[in-house]
Amino acid sequence: MKFTYTDKKVNLPASVHAYAEKKVGKLERYFKQDTEANLVFSVHKGQNQVELTIRSGGTIIRVSESTSDMFATIDAAVASVERQIRKNKARLEKRLRQDAFKVAEEPTSFAPEEAEDELTIVRTKRFPLKPMTAEEAVLQMNLLDHAFFAFRDVDQGSAFSVVYKRADGGYGLIQDQAD
Repeated sequence: MKFTYTDKKVNLPASVHAYAEKKVGKLERYFKQDTEANLVFSVHKGQNQVELTIRSGGTIIRVSESTSDMFATIDAAVASVERQIRKNKARLEKRLRQDAFKVAEEPTSFAPEEAEDELTIVRTKRFPLKPMTAEEAVLQMNLLDHAFFAFRDVDQGSAFSVVYKRADGGYGLIQDQAD
C-alpha cells in the first residue's frame, strides 16, 4: 500500500504518520497490490480531522472522521472504512482481493454483520437536460432548492455535467470526461 500524507494548517510529528501507516496498513488485506491511501490531517474548531481516501483499481473508499485526539481520529477513520467494506461486502467481493473476506487470523474490531440492504431504485424521473452554463445551473439548482442539478454545459460543447452543493457551503462541478 502506497501512502500519501497531507497536513493542512497543522504540524504533526512523524509518529502520527507512522501510527496512521500501521493502522491503515491493516486494511491492506482487503485490497489488491496497487492500492493507494491518501490521508489528510487537519484541525477545525479544536477538533482533529482525518480524511482517508483509499484507491484500489476502480474502487474508491473515502471517510472523514473528527475527534479531540488525532490517534483516536485515525482509529475512527479505519473503523469507518472497515464498516463500509463489511456493509458492502457482497458488492465489493468482485472488485477487491478475492481472499479478502476469508476468516482472518487476527481478531477484528467489527460489530456483528448487519443484514445487507438491496440496492433498489424506488423512483425514476425523466426530464430534458437543458443546455446552459454552470452559473445558470447553480442558479436553477438554488431556485429548485435541490442539492444537485444535472445539465448540458454549453461551455463544454453540451457535455453532461452536474453542479452540487458542498458541505463547506461552496459549489462543485462534475463534468463528463470525453475521451
